[in-house]
Amino acid sequence: MLHAKRLALLSVTDKSGIVELGRGLAKNGFELLSTGGTAKALREAGLAVTEVGDFTGFPEILGGRVKTLQAKLLGGVLARTDVASDRADLAAHAIPPIDVVVVNLYRFADAAAKFEQAHGGAVLGLTQPAMAHVIEEIDIGGPTVIRAACKNSARVTVVVDPADYSRVVAATANGESTPEPLRAELTAKAFRIIARYDREISEFFDKHVAPPAPATSPPSAPAPSGALPAEAALLLQGDLPTSFAPLLAEGAASGLPGEGLRYGENPHQKGFFLRGRAPGEASVLHARVLMGKQLSYNNLLDADSALELVKEFDEGPAAVVIKHNNPCGGAVAATLSEAFERAWSGDPQSAFGGILALNRPVDVALARKIAVPERFLEVLIAPDVAPDALAALRDGAAWGKNLRVLACGPTGARSADAPRLAVRSLVGGVLVQERDVEPKAERTCVTRRAPTPEEERDLAVAWKIVKHVRSNAIVLVKDGVLVGTGAGQMSRVDSVEIAVKKAGARARGAALGSDAFFPFRDGLDAAAKAGVTAVVQPGGSRRDPEVVQAADEHGVAMVVTGVRHFRH
Repeated sequence: MLHAKRLALLSVTDKSGIVELGRGLAKNGFELLSTGGTAKALREAGLAVTEVGDFTGFPEILGGRVKTLQAKLLGGVLARTDVASDRADLAAHAIPPIDVVVVNLYRFADAAAKFEQAHGGAVLGLTQPAMAHVIEEIDIGGPTVIRAACKNSARVTVVVDPADYSRVVAATANGESTPEPLRAELTAKAFRIIARYDREISEFFDKHVAPPAPATSPPSAPAPSGALPAEAALLLQGDLPTSFAPLLAEGAASGLPGEGLRYGENPHQKGFFLRGRAPGEASVLHARVLMGKQLSYNNLLDADSALELVKEFDEGPAAVVIKHNNPCGGAVAATLSEAFERAWSGDPQSAFGGILALNRPVDVALARKIAVPERFLEVLIAPDVAPDALAALRDGAAWGKNLRVLACGPTGARSADAPRLAVRSLVGGVLVQERDVEPKAERTCVTRRAPTPEEERDLAVAWKIVKHVRSNAIVLVKDGVLVGTGAGQMSRVDSVEIAVKKAGARARGAALGSDAFFPFRDGLDAAAKAGVTAVVQPGGSRRDPEVVQAADEHGVAMVVTGVRHFRH
């Protein structure tokens, strides 16, 4: 009797691994339910299988279009066995609960690709034979059963990927139920698979069945905040990764979470942004705009860089100034006001017209220091700004009305939901990597002389800042203040020489941070000649012994981290 055993439904298009899964589940005490070709494959392997039609008492109909869309089957998947009324319904209709659902979907993407090969960008009517062949690969029962299993994943295990088969067999051995963390993981994967499947179908229909009408004229002004311009869907068609397709498909009428910018990096380039979900940490795109004109494309890029850098310093008050996506000022101090003054003093010429990020709320006294004519800023971002401080920023300088002020919330806050990946666009696609979060590692002194406590402090600041400078990157820090930056050079010694030139006399006694190893000793020699007394760098060059020897010759303390921070 079916009631005597646990039930597993197996109905897959991709048959890889299905026999091994069936054997494993049967060994673990499961009765196997299946459909069509899956049942045939299991039966030919010598496994006992109950056809879904025999289970439901209703055969497959409409040429296989209706197989799993049956109340008895869906009832077995959706039933909550801990709810008395559900148990009563199961008993009244002789429905046993189904514990495992293994389903993967028709190959719509393959059918769409074959259509593309044969017909290119043709737009065909729904009844054309070539179109009908593709439409037949739109799975109905599969997504329905998967969604039902996902909805009831408090009890049911849903499996959509053959790569997970062995894990489920192992988890259900000896009569065990699949543990909740695994069920949750598999449920999330199933929803992603369904979402991708639906996107593939909608993109095909958008291109070959009902393409959007061409725009008659571009908007004369940016769209209001909170709505992506309708024009964006046309301009970005085919230019965004698949993950953005649902955003574009909804269109501006659905309140797409984005905004039209005055232009992109340059006036001849159109620009937009799309706002994702709240990231679980301080974010420029999710900050409150307290005052100022519309943020530009470059403002957003620089403000994001500034905020990401100042997040590194939550243990004490810190201020950073970003110009053209590189730090030109940065400092830690006992108070936020002092940190700002020292950060600005690092390179006042470059800081003019820059982006200021702070890791503590702004009070009126600090606002008055910021809002002076010689300290022109494009953007200020901080956890919060007091109302009287905001008024001081607005009224304190002639440029105040143009200053964009953002309140981002606590810069030290992180959640388990915080983004783990960084995405960059390339022509025709995207690059994706994990965010640069440094692993825990011991820093090792490799020279005869160890850093002094003061040098240790400056080395720690330098290491945090250099991570946010474009490679090849060199920074000089003295007394907790960024005094010199060498960024984006093809040669590391050139970056050293630029940083030294920026620092001037302040290079004497400074600590140097390098984002990658020194390939030759020339960079170390140039730094020591300028008076640098301590260095932090990843190490790992085959010429490390030469570089360490140079440091010892100059009496420079050197620490290696074993971690590189290229930023391209």
